[in-house]
Amino acid sequence: MTVPIHSLHNAQLKRLIRLRERRERLREGVFLIEGARELSRALSAGVPIEAVYTCPDLHSEDARALPWAGLLETGLPITELGRAAFEKISLREGPDGVLALARSEARPLPEPPEQASVLVLDGLEKPGNVGALLRSADGAGAHATLLVGDGLDLGNPNLIRASQGSVFTQPVVVLEPQAALTWLRARGFTLLACTPQATQTYWDAPLSGRAALLLGTEHAGLSAFWQAAADIHLTIPMLGRADSLNVATAGALVLYEALRQRASQQ
Repeated sequence: MTVPIHSLHNAQLKRLIRLRERRERLREGVFLIEGARELSRALSAGVPIEAVYTCPDLHSEDARALPWAGLLETGLPITELGRAAFEKISLREGPDGVLALARSEARPLPEPPEQASVLVLDGLEKPGNVGALLRSADGAGAHATLLVGDGLDLGNPNLIRASQGSVFTQPVVVLEPQAALTWLRARGFTLLACTPQATQTYWDAPLSGRAALLLGTEHAGLSAFWQAAADIHLTIPMLGRADSLNVATAGALVLYEALRQRASQQ
């Protein structure tokens, strides 16, 4: 481990702060992973880590449990920071003293089994919603998540945090709409559009087999492209005065109903 950095004007710290911006992440082809749980899941998934920054004074129990000796043995650069230096680069109110620099790499989509749910997120830009949906997709055993539309950034620190590292535990890819549709059609997926205008409730829709769940933004819904492509339109009943659910909540409901239906087929 290197000599601890305490200076708030250190060049490495300045670079890490610049990488909070999407344009800098794209320019360098790297992104930041903050948090022991998130780093642990990234390591388990084989995400290429270029460097780790740590502040033992801030370590949580999860941070202390990381395989520090094993990481050092691999030759991975691990830099210790003073408390003030780490807090300067952290995006969290209560950081646990762990931050890593990872290399951005395209991830392939594995071939789906006969029983497979795929989540298709059309135009979602809010990192909190995308991250929460990735957690639900991971928890419900989804095969993959396809992100389509402009503005999506898998390296957004808030998305990584909201997903609690689930962005690393399953295939998550960014695709153009036509490429995503071609992949789904070639593999026999039924496309199910979640939309308030539908009449069929989600628990009555066939969600077993190969099912692709299409979700759009809360303000605009699904694009005309995916509305036209969908085989089935389904809805979540709203019995109160609110006319829709948060997209992350809606996605979780449908994903777990798909899990229930898949389990009943076994």
